[in-house]
Amino acid sequence: MENKIIIPLDLDGKEASELAKTLDPKICRLKVGNQLFTSSGPKIVKEFQQQGFDIFLDLKFHDIPNTVHEAVKSAADLGVWMVNVHAAGGKKMLEASRKALEDYSNPPLLIGVTVLTSFSEDSLLDIGLSNLSEQVIRLTRLAKNSGLDGVVCAASDTKFVKTEFGKDFLTVTPGIRPSGSRLDDQSRVSTPLEAIRNGSDYLVIGRPITGSSEPKKALEEIYFLAQGGTAVGSGINAPDKFDKIFCKYLTLSPQFPS
Repeated sequence: MENKIIIPLDLDGKEASELAKTLDPKICRLKVGNQLFTSSGPKIVKEFQQQGFDIFLDLKFHDIPNTVHEAVKSAADLGVWMVNVHAAGGKKMLEASRKALEDYSNPPLLIGVTVLTSFSEDSLLDIGLSNLSEQVIRLTRLAKNSGLDGVVCAASDTKFVKTEFGKDFLTVTPGIRPSGSRLDDQSRVSTPLEAIRNGSDYLVIGRPITGSSEPKKALEEIYFLAQGGTAVGSGINAPDKFDKIFCKYLTLSPQFPS
């Protein structure tokens, strides 16, 4: 069954390396973002690949078309599974990023970032834009028309994206939080169950795994329930059990009805 879980290793190199050794590449993929890539470079990507992990290189390229073209090529040369660019970079930049992958027999998935889940309506106004939902739709359409494979978007946007742009247009969903948990720096969050029901293809799940005292066990149980949440309707892995198990690995204790 498709592996939906992407774990962001927003740690320094040593911590990330140690944590990765406890995880199973058969049931998760790893996300290498700006913090880890800046401190450790391509070698950390190679290290994780040698352990069998698919890598989502989350550097959110946003620059002039030629620069992004070359950056995406460099990502493909690393052999990553997924790479992303900011859809707000515009049509020419997105098309240049797509063109960068034309000569690869097994290119990475190319994903467009729409509106960061840390943005609210108010913070969008700060940069001269308004109507968050319309901005998400506009950027998703631009990504689709430019030949990208999918978008990073909030789980609340996923159902519309699938309806409007097709079930094969991928959605990568950050901002996953159990009911009642702390938002941290996120503004638009959804529970794991909501994300799955809305059709999210991949869930970016960090703290319940990376912050757990038993990350391997946390991953295994969340993976089991995530798969069950999409395929099994009763028993321990029924969809309505997912959030409760997910919360077990948080330091907070959200309140659920009995």
